[in-house]
Amino acid sequence: MMLMASGSNFGFGRTIPHLLGVSIGFVAMILILGAGLIRIFQLIPAFYLILKIFSIIYLIYLAWKIANAEPINGGAVVQSADSPAPYSKPFTFFQAVLFQWVNPKAWSMALTGITVYVPNAHPTSGLLLVATVFGLINLPAVGAWALIGVSLRRILNNKRKLRIFNVTAALTIIATLYPILIN
Repeated sequence: MMLMASGSNFGFGRTIPHLLGVSIGFVAMILILGAGLIRIFQLIPAFYLILKIFSIIYLIYLAWKIANAEPINGGAVVQSADSPAPYSKPFTFFQAVLFQWVNPKAWSMALTGITVYVPNAHPTSGLLLVATVFGLINLPAVGAWALIGVSLRRILNNKRKLRIFNVTAALTIIATLYPILIN
């Protein structure tokens, strides 16, 4: 949803660092988790709980930033002296890489992929295969989200429509927290 919001607010070209950061960051996350971070969570369960709480707070903050974005000219969001836009520029590559570590959906997919598909008999080659498959699937998938956002720019051609879209995107991000909060 964040890539769709970025595509609609900033266009595809300015969203490329974000989508590459998500794809590469997620593959890196799988490799790092598979290399031993899961074991740390097993040894220190409080660390996982702290990460989970931080992730929820951060996603709520990002949803707020998206919901309160101020659109101008073709859907782009900029800051002005009287109304600073909290979501005034797309994620950088590095921000998107780091975001994977506070994204509960990324954690869920990475942990599930590792525990289900990496065989105990061949953990290194299995982990590399899982990371490769996720990487090959992830890039076109996140690219599609960004392109959907770009195509929505034609529809979101005024401040009111873009505001409705941004609030809806923010509420959708908040809704994805429901499964995390009930567990």
